[in-house]
Amino acid sequence: MFLRVARHTDDLVRISNFYVNILGFEFLGDFQNHNNYEGVFIGKSGLDWHFEFTKSEEKANHTFDKDDVIVLYPKSILDYDELINKLMYNNISMITSNNPFWNENGKMFLDPDGYRIVLSPLKAIISEIN
Repeated sequence: MFLRVARHTDDLVRISNFYVNILGFEFLGDFQNHNNYEGVFIGKSGLDWHFEFTKSEEKANHTFDKDDVIVLYPKSILDYDELINKLMYNNISMITSNNPFWNENGKMFLDPDGYRIVLSPLKAIISEIN
């Protein structure tokens, strides 16, 4: 099975910059004027998933709650530390998670559209499973 997480945004450039230049994902492709939509695909080449961000004349209307979270597990503690430092360097503030687990096992922040993202060391998922 393949996975695409698709989401509407008002600023493709800003959201692409965040996911590619700060979080380290790859720009996989884009499209223009497809039924009045434009969009980008962001992920990692060779994997069975990616993010799709679209923009149209209709404004994005994001509705989510404090427990709607994308969790990212960097492969090493060095990768984790590097991402946290990059977020801080770009003045992206950490926020407190509604779920105490994420405060104990990672750092939460907001993407440019206000969606919550948690960076969690890979060891956290291993302890979760065991």
